[in-house]
Amino acid sequence: MSDAHFRKLEAMYRRAPINRIYQPSIEVASGTATIGIEVKEELFHAAGAVHGSVLFKMLDDACFFAVSSLVTDVFVLTVSFVTYLTRPVASGRIASTGRVVHAGKNLLLAEAVVMIEGGKEVARGSGSFMKSNTALTPEIGYRE
Repeated sequence: MSDAHFRKLEAMYRRAPINRIYQPSIEVASGTATIGIEVKEELFHAAGAVHGSVLFKMLDDACFFAVSSLVTDVFVLTVSFVTYLTRPVASGRIASTGRVVHAGKNLLLAEAVVMIEGGKEVARGSGSFMKSNTALTPEIGYRE
């Protein structure tokens, strides 16, 4: 895999309209990806902590891009994902790091954890991913 591929994946992620809400950071390397966001009140549920959907998104995104780092021709799809939310978080920066644990011809598996500053885990998850028929092209944001 090449650094150019990783940078194009990062740019594609930043261009996704959904990320205007989250304003995440991303770093992609071979078989790994890290997503980071600053906790803000707009991401809270009624009880004053980050909504589980935010943590799921971070887990899925980290796994998705870890897998995507190994696939240079097509967009991958999440087939299934299991999420465990282990503690609430209401401030600071959270980061999700994903890594590929199996890379088959068509099915790839990855796992991720979300940590708060200080190293405490707040969520973990794992997913299965498959190659789609959608080519990685500039039209879907795969460009520098």
